[in-house]
Amino acid sequence: MLEARDLAGERGGRLVFAGVSFRLARGEALVLLGANGAGKTSLLRVLAGLGRIAEGALTWEGESVAEDRLAHAARSALLGHLDALKPQLTVFETLRHEARIRGGSAEEAIVAVGLEPLAEAPVRILSAGQRRRLALARLMLGDRPLWLLDEPTVALDAAGVATLGRLVSAHRARGGIVVASSHLDLPIADARTLRLAA
Repeated sequence: MLEARDLAGERGGRLVFAGVSFRLARGEALVLLGANGAGKTSLLRVLAGLGRIAEGALTWEGESVAEDRLAHAARSALLGHLDALKPQLTVFETLRHEARIRGGSAEEAIVAVGLEPLAEAPVRILSAGQRRRLALARLMLGDRPLWLLDEPTVALDAAGVATLGRLVSAHRARGGIVVASSHLDLPIADARTLRLAA
């Protein structure tokens, strides 16, 4: 279970969100809404253990995340605005490298996002949507129960959005938790919503 109690976070010394509280059990999803600058990305970074908690508490299974940030990092997968891919590597090399670190199957991840025809293609020639699919494939590597998705549909076409929906659904069916931000509708069934004030 992931629980936030009266969380507040800062960016550049300025408070960007405050009073955030929620509790998510295994298999649940939360969609963060709000205008640009409302703190959605900052909140996701705090939930990943990367941002500083200005006030409040964040716990996983009742234990403070601040007590063991390394353990929390090992259970969290953050998909940010930037795909953070090395252009010189191929699709397969990218996922094989990640699989060596986290575990899982590079081959299965490639199939899951429909990039089999591009497995040997260098990342530098991929379209923005194909790079986003590759970034989504990285979520599948390792057994990370907490997925934190920042605008996950950016650059995806309709087929890519449907793929995202299938990945999220399968993750939740395995007991995973998803927190996502978006300005658009997301393919996440029965998700709760939390609106951050600008």
